[in-house]
Amino acid sequence: MDRLIYTAMTGAKMLTQRHETVSHNLANVSTNGFRAELTAFRAVPVSGPGADTRVASVETTTGADFSQGPITQTGNPLDAAINGRGFFAVQTADGEEAYTRDGAFKVGDDGTLQTRNGLAVVGEGGPLQIPPGQTVLIGRDGTVSAAPDGQGRQNVTQIGRLKLVNPDEADVVRASDGLFRTRSGDQAVADPTVQVAANSLEGSNVNAVEALIGMIAVARQFEMQMKLLSSADQNSRTANQLLSVGS
Repeated sequence: MDRLIYTAMTGAKMLTQRHETVSHNLANVSTNGFRAELTAFRAVPVSGPGADTRVASVETTTGADFSQGPITQTGNPLDAAINGRGFFAVQTADGEEAYTRDGAFKVGDDGTLQTRNGLAVVGEGGPLQIPPGQTVLIGRDGTVSAAPDGQGRQNVTQIGRLKLVNPDEADVVRASDGLFRTRSGDQAVADPTVQVAANSLEGSNVNAVEALIGMIAVARQFEMQMKLLSSADQNSRTANQLLSVGS
């Protein structure tokens, strides 16, 4: 009885956390470059006085699904998508370097190439500066060039090159701001093999149908855990009644 209560209780707690993860994924089904969050749980014995009869559910691994999302052409010269593995490097408000797959860029008021959240996009020599009155051109290798407005690809001047990195997926972790960082905190090395699709954006790799099915499955599993708790309580009441009659 004791083990049943602990198993159901911890199972329900972890299912609540899994529901939050699935809900978060579903909420970001339209977020550019979003990587679905993954969770996994396992049962472990609870140490303490007496016999080791209690078990609890604990989180064993967390991570992200790094599979490629759909790439859509937008026609916007400031949009870029990574074709295959890799990340864009950006500079956070505290000056640290972080990584994202969202290539919906813009030019800030100070001429800095930025993400839609206002973070500076990092080039191989630091944040990229776009001269005023220029149209941005992004090459397949991440080269950023500029041409005077209205002149197309005439009089093109190379500004710099996006810092494209490709650290091992096991060595990166997602922070609370949605950006990825290396587990060690060190800056990732630029990788010249990372390819960019210009005038395009990568969508989220979350499958909306699978996420909805996952939410339904979690709800049913949570209901089952509640039924187990109810059954354990009922069995305990019945046992107490039988003991009272026997005494």
